Amino acid sequence: MFETTIFICIGYLSGSVLYARIFARIFKKEILEQSVDHNPGTANAFIYGGFWCGILTLIFDVLKGFIPVFLFMRYGTTDETNPFFTALVIAAPVIGHIFPLHYWFHGGKGIAVTFGSLAGLYPALDALFILAFFFIIFSVVLTITPHFYRTFFSYAVSFMAVFRSIEDPSVVLGFLVITAAVLVRLLTSKEKRSRLEVKLFGGSHTLLRDRGRT
Repeated sequence: MFETTIFICIGYLSGSVLYARIFARIFKKEILEQSVDHNPGTANAFIYGGFWCGILTLIFDVLKGFIPVFLFMRYGTTDETNPFFTALVIAAPVIGHIFPLHYWFHGGKGIAVTFGSLAGLYPALDALFILAFFFIIFSVVLTITPHFYRTFFSYAVSFMAVFRSIEDPSVVLGFLVITAAVLVRLLTSKEKRSRLEVKLFGGSHTLLRDRGRT
């Protein structure tokens, strides 16, 4: 139990290092000031910081989720741990990224870190593949725009698939906690939201358009 708590703390502290801020300073880019949503994440690092700022942010955001989870799954006492505490180990880097203590709990959306944490479950990568699958489906086949809604539906539908297909309760609970944290971050964001649109194959057929006000 004590060892698991240490891994949870390590995961949270690892996740709370916002590399978009770090590399923005290194490359002298004002990505938070220029971006519409002021989000310290990978997407803004690419858009407003350039290729190298973006790629380094992506790599480190994935690794900060992967390393603590991978180390726990390899060297932690997973067989003796309550599934809920193992779930917290899986989710801790994402929670740290979204709600970093030393940035007054104002972090990023946690997408890249989620993929890193789920990759840390290797060789049990079912949850990772499920999330990747629905992000691809909602980006290419049944295209949901803007990105706010695409992320929302990708996580929500992925959780339902994880719940139905994965037997390990710690992975299911971990994905539930991650999904809850990401959705809370999305719903509490102050960024302006464009109208929801759902198109088949990126625009050949519009299946749904929200005509409400933004």
